[in-house]
Amino acid sequence: MTSRWLRTALMAYKAVAEVTAEEIAATGVPMEEAGRIHLGLLQVISDCGGTGPEAWDAISKRILSPTLPFPLHQMLYYGCYRDFGSNPPPAWIPDKENAASTNIGQVLQKHGSELLGVRYKDPISSFTDFQAFSVENPETYWKMVFKEMDISFPVPPSCILQSHDSYPGGQWLPRACLNSASLCLSLNNKRGLNDVAIIWRDEGCDALPVNTMTFKELRTKVWLIANALDTLGLPKESGVAIDMPMNVTSVLIYLAIVLAGYVVVSIADSFAPKEITTRLTIANAKAIFTQDWIIRGVKQLPLYSKVVEAHAPLAIVVPARDYTTVKGLRADDISWHDFLKRVDHTIDMPYPAVVKPFETFTNILFSSGTTGEPKAIPWTHATPLKASADAWAHMDIHKGDVVAWPTNLGWMMGPWLVYASLINGASMALYNGIPLGSGFAKFVQDAKVTMLGVVPSIVRAWKSTNCTAGLDWSTICCFSSTGEASSVDDYLWLMGRAHYKPVIEYCGGTEIGGGFVSGSLLQPQALAAFSTPAMGCKLFILDSNGNPLPENSTGIGELALDPTMFGASTTLLNADHYDVYFKGMPMYNGKLLRRHGDEFERTAGGYYRAHGRADDTMNLGGIKVSSVEIERICNTVNEAILETAAIGVPPLAGGPEQLVVAVVFRDPNTMEEDLEKLRLAFNSALQKKLNPLFKVSSIVPVPSLPRTASNKVMRRILRQKFVNGPRL
Repeated sequence: MTSRWLRTALMAYKAVAEVTAEEIAATGVPMEEAGRIHLGLLQVISDCGGTGPEAWDAISKRILSPTLPFPLHQMLYYGCYRDFGSNPPPAWIPDKENAASTNIGQVLQKHGSELLGVRYKDPISSFTDFQAFSVENPETYWKMVFKEMDISFPVPPSCILQSHDSYPGGQWLPRACLNSASLCLSLNNKRGLNDVAIIWRDEGCDALPVNTMTFKELRTKVWLIANALDTLGLPKESGVAIDMPMNVTSVLIYLAIVLAGYVVVSIADSFAPKEITTRLTIANAKAIFTQDWIIRGVKQLPLYSKVVEAHAPLAIVVPARDYTTVKGLRADDISWHDFLKRVDHTIDMPYPAVVKPFETFTNILFSSGTTGEPKAIPWTHATPLKASADAWAHMDIHKGDVVAWPTNLGWMMGPWLVYASLINGASMALYNGIPLGSGFAKFVQDAKVTMLGVVPSIVRAWKSTNCTAGLDWSTICCFSSTGEASSVDDYLWLMGRAHYKPVIEYCGGTEIGGGFVSGSLLQPQALAAFSTPAMGCKLFILDSNGNPLPENSTGIGELALDPTMFGASTTLLNADHYDVYFKGMPMYNGKLLRRHGDEFERTAGGYYRAHGRADDTMNLGGIKVSSVEIERICNTVNEAILETAAIGVPPLAGGPEQLVVAVVFRDPNTMEEDLEKLRLAFNSALQKKLNPLFKVSSIVPVPSLPRTASNKVMRRILRQKFVNGPRL
């Protein structure tokens, strides 16, 4: 779908060599400046030609800037690639000097010939071979990564990987013991006591300097909270929930829970009481950290009252504003102030990390399945190493970087951000507020963010309001994007805000602890496309018979993964892990492949594109949710409804899935004006009972739902129909 739209877009523009100064001015550029730009364009054409990657690279670096109108950026990008064909054209190209200075580039310069032999040429030319090496030689690759990242084990593993009957992909780091939170706090050549660990700002304080916390301060505060946790008398490895916005305090709490040997139970602060109850029950949480309110602009949104309605266990309640007093608590609940007062005497005392076997749980996160109950996915001490290694290899995060990614500890990218930044010695940048407007955009400037993570819907909001205008994002070295399918135009705009720094597309899952497919700063990056399997990962695209397509061939189908993937889940709390991820999957070279569930395409140019879920789970605003969950609510909204089918439909131009509900009415003569009322009723019910971020885009009346012989609804057929069909 995206490729067809892209071909249409390319043909809608003139070739760059045919663009006139008048046409440049028509995009909104003053005529005198348009003349200078046209002369510069003619010089680029003379130096590099008017088509292809080399020409676009020169145009993006020598001509375009964030202050120029976006229609000009579009004109030159599409005009440069007008005759490029159906393959995704590169929007960014690495140069040898910068590639050699990346984390992977430095490794290849030191060890490339030793690892790859005569195949080694240079970091850019040899990256694909090195990625294959990481899959074929896990012992060598991961030993090297742990050394480069300065990961030390209090109890070292007996080996990197060994065969094990209980693990289809083998057992990683047998006999190793460590504490992943202590990796964020320990001192080494990646971080010192006075280095900045966290940079933050509260919404509404946009004119004030950013706040900072050093690693020394971080350690002291985490130690204090860990000591206070022990006063609750909970058994070690108990579940302790966090239902808070992702701010400095919640990050400190997160690290303290893991450091002290408890297990974080992650709950997104947007969840309704019923969803909070479900997660607390599944994880058997013994306590919960929450806030009294969430402050968003002039709004004060309740949070503690939702936790109370969810019948949560012991709650430690943090004030939304430091200077306020928490009031109206249940008899056994504790205010944040009183919680910390219990251990005032330990304020400068180091807390000895609770070192546990590698497979010990550290965090319970949740991802929707297709049965209505969310899958409870345990993270172990392995998962943070996967997250931080992905960041090291693909986003090139290292000491001196400032990493921002609007997210929440209830979703995997929250813990990912904690580990990816702190283990790699970078500063984590947190904005305590809504990330959709100029306040967050200015924070990115003021915090001097070097790696900005995004979700496509957030980028669309920035673009629609042009809230980055007049701001300096020149410190950004790269963007990264995950959670939803992205849009070519939106991400062309995004790159242009930072003088065409690359977007590293990143796709994985909670059960993987990171990505299985990504981009790299050592490869050309195309918009809305992935350039490589993640380091240590091997991908397979299955044909219509469920068999892997020949390696490196083009095609589209359900994605499967090589099971030998460091950091991936090995168990679920409330489902059979083997049944969910392996049952019924094909064998390849003696290995049972791992199910993922997305449809993927491999293009002739070697890029990968995501085409949404292959099963009945959709992705709404970066949140995976099953069709069954939505349908269960929609079916009860109105007695006129016989049945519904919820489908995530990607827009033709690419971008996040939109929720379309097919409705079978008892009376087929339902009027069009009734459909709009019903859509609003669906939205109200979904936002109240499931998630306030969910919204029905459109309703499609159908006479009946397509079904298999066994009466299963064939939502894939509806999805294909609705991509191009009319919607009401």
